[in-house]
Amino acid sequence: MTITEPETPKSSDGKEGIFQRFFSIFSGIGGPDADKKKLLRSIGKELSRSRYKFYKPKGGEALPGLAKFYFEVYKIAAPAQVLLGNAAASGALRSFVIESFLDSEQRELSERLTDTHITERAKTVPLRDLQEEIKRDMGAFFSVFDAETSRQMDAAYATLISFVKFVNFDYYFLLKKFDSTLPERSFSYHPRFEAINAEYVLEDIQDFLEVFLPLDLDAEWEKIFSALKEYRKLDVVQPETWAKFVPAIAELRRSGVLEQIVRHIKKDPFWEIDARKPAERIVESFLQKLKAQIEAVVQRLVQEKRSARIEETANQVFGTSVVLRMRNYTEKANAAFQKRLLGGYVHAQAMNYLKAYLIDHFKKDIRELVDLLIIRGQWTTNILSQQLSDCYHAIMETSEAIIQFDDALADEGETATRLRSALARADRDKDAMKLVRTMLKDINDKASAMISKAAINLIGVGKHLKNLIEDYQKTRHELIVNWKEIEGQSARPIKEWLIEDYKKIYHIVQLLQYFVKGETE
Repeated sequence: MTITEPETPKSSDGKEGIFQRFFSIFSGIGGPDADKKKLLRSIGKELSRSRYKFYKPKGGEALPGLAKFYFEVYKIAAPAQVLLGNAAASGALRSFVIESFLDSEQRELSERLTDTHITERAKTVPLRDLQEEIKRDMGAFFSVFDAETSRQMDAAYATLISFVKFVNFDYYFLLKKFDSTLPERSFSYHPRFEAINAEYVLEDIQDFLEVFLPLDLDAEWEKIFSALKEYRKLDVVQPETWAKFVPAIAELRRSGVLEQIVRHIKKDPFWEIDARKPAERIVESFLQKLKAQIEAVVQRLVQEKRSARIEETANQVFGTSVVLRMRNYTEKANAAFQKRLLGGYVHAQAMNYLKAYLIDHFKKDIRELVDLLIIRGQWTTNILSQQLSDCYHAIMETSEAIIQFDDALADEGETATRLRSALARADRDKDAMKLVRTMLKDINDKASAMISKAAINLIGVGKHLKNLIEDYQKTRHELIVNWKEIEGQSARPIKEWLIEDYKKIYHIVQLLQYFVKGETE
């Protein structure tokens, strides 16, 4: 597009008509629009006289000189593009900047807070002690990042990220517009740049200004390149080449020639670019992420320890950790709920262990022992035998309640049918989803109540057995006076039987507590 200066209307005698001059004053013609044109003519004259032969105002052409400038930058930036291509997007650069500020003692603290170190420590240090240790290390490490240190780190990162954006600008894409045969990153090739319509590179120049203007040319580049060499194990940019290049681009930036070219192409003398220096607060996000990672590691260790203790305790009760007794209130049934982000049957594992113990052991072994003690035993007071009997029968009632509870959730059961129907409508019906949540809460509350009731009464039975073991070993018995008679009626040694059943009760109560209380210690 050719930009020409408008001719000034003149009268027949070669002078401006006085009538037209007055008309312009009173009509507004020659106001803002005329000023704009005047400013554009002024910009055009400045660009024509500029030492930088980048642009030809008359005709609106981008000249080979502009391409040569970008080619010189490209030669410097191309190697860095390979090494820093994804640096801005990755969190590694943030961590690198922060670590570069740390001394050896602080780096050792940082290492102690890594996933690997914490996991290794957990093998030899009790979890509770390890958590206290981590808390102390976190406090010491986080105190390093005071306001001034954080400000310096943020500023260093802003400088570095500005450089990364500068070198990662797509110089090749722009240069191809001046020479379509230009090969990528081949600097032995002698480019043949041609003048082109400046509108073709308008957006490219604007994009370049966004990464060029925020670049801190007064930064301590020698230190920055030294740190980047440590980061990438290679010279990202040759320091000598950059040192010679900086004064030249600093002079170009002071001239404002690129902004003037954009204004002239856009025919907008008032155009300004909002090129801000990055101002990301990397320290705050780094510490938040570190804290979350540490908490996740500790939580994983807690869960692993809990799972290991559950497995160990289940083995002590059942001889195996794989126990399946519940048929409907199961973890397998939770798949349908989890698809809709619902908790499902939250006490399935605890109920499974409880039902297995009650059916496989309590109804057989404990039942025989309690019957023998209550029926054959001569108690010094009926209150104690009644208390044992009450606890025993309460557990038996819970056992029957668990069977009925589980059967009610069978596919053909009323509860399961209502729950399945509401679940099918939950995706499109808020009331149905609310009903599902209400039903699940009621079901889980019933399960929790049965677990708690069973645990309380098992503790009661266990206490009586413990007291009876102690009484059996005394010379003068205080609870049951006819131990020899009971032993004669027993099919197995009574002391051994009491101790074995007491241990199993202790372990099943401990197992249930992992679920009811979430205990890990």
